[in-house]
Amino acid sequence: MSTTTPTPGLSAWVAGARPRTLPAALSPVLAGTGTAVFAGGQRWALALLALVVSLALQVGVNYANDYSDGIRGTDADRVGPLRLVGSGTASPAAVKRAAFVCFAVAALAGLALVVLSGHWWLLLVGAASIAAAWFYTGGRHPYGYHGLGEVFVFVFFGLVAVCGTTYVQTGQVDVPTVAAAVSVGALACAILVANNLRDLVGDREVGKRTLATRLGDRGTRVGYLVLVLVAVAGVVVVAATSTWWALLGLVLLVPLVPALRTVLGGAGGRGLLPVLQQTGVAELVGAAGLLAGLAIG
Repeated sequence: MSTTTPTPGLSAWVAGARPRTLPAALSPVLAGTGTAVFAGGQRWALALLALVVSLALQVGVNYANDYSDGIRGTDADRVGPLRLVGSGTASPAAVKRAAFVCFAVAALAGLALVVLSGHWWLLLVGAASIAAAWFYTGGRHPYGYHGLGEVFVFVFFGLVAVCGTTYVQTGQVDVPTVAAAVSVGALACAILVANNLRDLVGDREVGKRTLATRLGDRGTRVGYLVLVLVAVAGVVVVAATSTWWALLGLVLLVPLVPALRTVLGGAGGRGLLPVLQQTGVAELVGAAGLLAGLAIG
């Protein structure tokens, strides 16, 4: 009997890229471009390049996590999206290559962004972003296994992504931009918190020390609520320091209300799958609301 790993089709690669996480890549670019528009310094070509960087990093980190968790055996019995390595759908080597192809795309788009904007020191930020994407679950001491995943998500998919998008277009970062970054980063963290709450039991069994395993079930649910409140507060601060039209960003509450009801109601396992989607949608529509409100204002 052959033990060769089958070659996965396009649909498997798309599923392995975890499309439902892509709002976390699109949202910071929308929000950052919104504050650039309000400042009158938007540059659409640079915004598009920033989007390519963000999307490539998001897909790259998803493949990298799939590879690293798969070879460690922590993805053998998981609820949620297809794990290419853990399910045996693709070989570890193929998934690792896919991750590094995505990182290469992000690096090239980032280099173009640096050349066009003239801010060469951003090369260091790009290198740090790629390193953070890989060492989340990769390397000998992955920080995602030590409860630091949410911190890095907040920094790189919140502060760095939003402020960086604004900075390459306008050459400055102001209070509304930082507030928007906090709001987007909080919801990006909330997605990860919901994900780790879903996997809490399995992660404990394999010794994966996420923030959820450290806080416990109740603490993690409270943490999700706190992140939602921070996201709402961020939108209010954006509005107070720019234009009250930015309150259109509060549309994020529409999908978050049922998500909060599910989380605080004690759902677990597959019952939390809708929360991941609802939180991702909330981040996306909130960022789009900010962009629309800041453009109107």
